Amino acid sequence: MKYDLIVIGSGPGGYVAAIRGAQLGMKTAIVEKYPTLGGTCLNVGCIPSKALLDSTEHYHNAAHTFKTHGIDLKDLKVNLKQMIARKDDVVKQNVDGIQYLMKKNKIDVHQGLGSFVDKNTIKVTKDDGKSEEITGKNIIIATGSKPSSLPFIEIDKKRIITSTEALKMNEVPKHMIVIGGGVIGMELGSVYARMGAKVSVVEFMDSLIPSMDKTMGKELQKSLKKLGFEFYLKHKVTAVKNRGKEVTVTAENSKGEAVEVKGDYVLVSIGRRPYTEGLNAEAAGVKINDRGQVEVDEHLKTSVDNIYAIGDVVKGAMLAHKAEEEGVLVVEQLAGQKPHINYNLIPGVVYTWPEVAAVGLTEEQLKEKGIKYKTGKFPFMASGRARASMDTDGLVKVLADASTDEILGVHMIGPRTADMIAEAVVAMEYRASAEDIARMSHAHPTYTEAFKEACLAATENRALHI
Repeated sequence: MKYDLIVIGSGPGGYVAAIRGAQLGMKTAIVEKYPTLGGTCLNVGCIPSKALLDSTEHYHNAAHTFKTHGIDLKDLKVNLKQMIARKDDVVKQNVDGIQYLMKKNKIDVHQGLGSFVDKNTIKVTKDDGKSEEITGKNIIIATGSKPSSLPFIEIDKKRIITSTEALKMNEVPKHMIVIGGGVIGMELGSVYARMGAKVSVVEFMDSLIPSMDKTMGKELQKSLKKLGFEFYLKHKVTAVKNRGKEVTVTAENSKGEAVEVKGDYVLVSIGRRPYTEGLNAEAAGVKINDRGQVEVDEHLKTSVDNIYAIGDVVKGAMLAHKAEEEGVLVVEQLAGQKPHINYNLIPGVVYTWPEVAAVGLTEEQLKEKGIKYKTGKFPFMASGRARASMDTDGLVKVLADASTDEILGVHMIGPRTADMIAEAVVAMEYRASAEDIARMSHAHPTYTEAFKEACLAATENRALHI
């Protein structure tokens, strides 16, 4: 079968690229190794984790804040089996939705492992060993990523687990040890802490979510401590052992002393690695660097003229929405259009509660670049809307150029900041100043007033409600 476009991988980058290709009149095929479409995000990543985060936040509120709201409950308990079943149903609805979109856009779905035969030919090997070959004028590699580990850790998927296993547990851990203080560890740690698990975080760096603005890591740590988290920052893990029903993590602290933490589960969440196993990229002449990433130029073209790569398998943030933007960019380029991506304005979100969201440069990056800036902050404690919903943890921090007032970075931790950050992205896309936002009417009472107040604070320190 001959196609204008073949996409290998059906995650958010891959399926969106396929849809845009079909919209632009390309005869399009998508190749997916697994039986369901949607990749990591829909099946074992963003969507199922958000389903569990929502369920457990409801439980936590029922247990801890309903009484204050004037709602009395009796015999409240977690039904983990039902919680997992609901999560599975949410995943199924989304996966079915992608299947529908493929059909609607007349995209051929080939299930099996896609591997290069040459620069135009893909061999699709099915689970039963049978195979077929399809050819394409242009090919996009969108094979995503897999959880990383350390060489001395054996992931047994029973007691020593990754995020994939953490999404389908059949009991609430008594004590979960999380290796890695990044996004995935904090989200899944929150899921089980809310249900009563003790959660200990062992992190090599000196703060949580270390790639984000330091203020966010500090504020998140304060909030998670209230959930009962304990932290071992600046600790280097040296050994992880499964001893039956107990697991032991050994780490070295900043003084070089050995520290041992015992629990019943260890979640290894130290990041993800690009996934190209079985792709046989060398058969097409596609270069893969020593970090396992497919090498691409600024147009996301690989070392081969008709082959492109997007998403987690190339450099840059491993985020579903970044992959989607890249998929659209590649296909529109192929159609002769002139799309662009502003990588500085790809927002990052942590779906803990409070949520953390950011766009643009951090304060640490501004200092490193020698850019003079001013800061405006506004705490949710001073927000009437946040007090009404009992979500007063966190703040909004705006960083603006010291001379032009252009907003250079926005960092938020608080209620619904994952949605609020979109306003900052729009503002920065149009190169708004803090004064611009400060003079725009924001509905009262809303959480987004905190962004306006932080902008007022950044411009001559004139926030109105603190």
